[in-house]
Amino acid sequence: MKVAQSLDGKVAIVTGGTNGIGEAVAREYIQQGAKVCILGRSEEKLNALQEEFKDNILTVKGDVTKYSSHQEAVQKTLKRFGKLDILVSNAGVFDGFVTLERLPEEHLDEAFSTIFDINVKGGLMAAKAAAEELKKTKGNIIFTVSNSGFYPNGGGPIYTASKHAIVGLIRELAYELAPEIRVNGVSPGGTITEITAISCLQDSVKKIDPETRKKNIASRNPLQIAQEASDHNGAYVLLASDNAKAITGTVIESDGGLGVRGMPGMTF
Repeated sequence: MKVAQSLDGKVAIVTGGTNGIGEAVAREYIQQGAKVCILGRSEEKLNALQEEFKDNILTVKGDVTKYSSHQEAVQKTLKRFGKLDILVSNAGVFDGFVTLERLPEEHLDEAFSTIFDINVKGGLMAAKAAAEELKKTKGNIIFTVSNSGFYPNGGGPIYTASKHAIVGLIRELAYELAPEIRVNGVSPGGTITEITAISCLQDSVKKIDPETRKKNIASRNPLQIAQEASDHNGAYVLLASDNAKAITGTVIESDGGLGVRGMPGMTF
């Protein structure tokens, strides 16, 4: 007997789906019965995913800061799969924990524009391009936030500000697009991925070896885990499924319990 899959018959677009959390979510969605369009930049990785998943996937090479790329992804998804149920706005870049003091003056404008264009404007454009089709299916939008959308020291000031902006975007769109479209987010904590600081900040990043980074991440949350990308899949699947039909304007904090850290070192 075939076991029912929570996303059977659903169609999703995942931006930034060629690596890290986006790729993990795309793979899980396919496993759960969905058809997936990935919008990404790496032609090599897009081709590899297309070869691996065949008819279950559609890949589109594009730039999330360009509205035309989102339009293309939506149009090709409709042509290939006939509808759109889910948008996962996941594409994002990082500032490498570069603090205000270490931010290079000569790259301030470039760093701010690059991070906000991809992390915030890219999400807004994705939602705009997909909204009319999502209304038809009473679908949903899921944004990838970050623990830095709620707490300090999850990045530098530019990245942290961009993720706070996404939380605001989720709440506003959840209000505006109800009742037809649900809008939510997932806020991963420190996760072992290949994400690095944008190029103009690379020289200002404090270097740390992978093993130390992993230990540092685990030490910061109550569950003492350095998450892998796939550790967040359950939250993305839940929010995309009909099991979450009463949930909108919510961010699931998949971060090892950062909100209950308490006062470090305090015992009574």
